Formats: sequence, C-alpha cells, structure tokens
Amino acid sequence: MAFKKIEQYLGTGRRKTSVARIFLRPGSGKITVNGRAFENYFPTEATRFPAQQPLRLVEMQDKFDLLILASGGGVNGQSGAIRMGVSRALIEFNAELRPILKKAGFLTRDARQKERKKYGQKGARKRFQFSKR
Repeated sequence: MAFKKIEQYLGTGRRKTSVARIFLRPGSGKITVNGRAFENYFPTEATRFPAQQPLRLVEMQDKFDLLILASGGGVNGQSGAIRMGVSRALIEFNAELRPILKKAGFLTRDARQKERKKYGQKGARKRFQFSKR
C-alpha cells in the first residue's frame, strides 16, 4: 500500500504568548485556522490583514492553501505569529524570497512581552493611590 506524499512547507511563528504552526500547501488560496474558516476565526480586517501580508507581498495569495494551528495569547498575537510563520514557510518553499520578506520585517521576532506585575503595586507600573493623611 503506497501513500501519496503531501507536498507542504512548514513554518513556525511566535508573537507575545502565541505560537502558530503553518502548513503551506499548493492550492487555490483557502485558509483554515484551527479547523475554522479564516474569516470566521479573525472577524475584523485589522486582525486578518497581518496574516495575509507575506502572501500579498510576494503575490502568491491564490497559489497556496494554508492550514494553520494557532495557540496561546489573543487574536492580535496569533495574527502576528501567523505572519511570521507564513513568511518562514515561504522561505522554505523558495529561499530567493528571503530578502523581500526580511526587508519588510516579517522575519523578525517581535520580542515585546507583557511586563510582570510587581508586589506592593497595582500593576507593572501603576501604584496604589498615595494618601498623605
């Protein structure tokens, strides 16, 4: 029994506490996130746009299907993680796309994290109200 090998390119992206695993497969441009339709998972255009940026930049929106497994964080973090993962998967597909994606800043891990809450304070920076009397 012979199995047909699936042609796919993998990419992992991270942003804040989100991790996105991208499976880039030749197809017609269908995007699935955690088993749901892309438009259903990301309801606003502001969260959809970053995830599609790398494909738009290299003009390959309708050449690949994306299967995305995103976990952790919120919608914005996941969208940013997807952007990085798609960029990495595109480089695995064609290494010549690297300078274009690097110049756009899609390969740089955004290292900004939430600052921890400090003891004796209300938050990371905010203090409790000071009372003179």
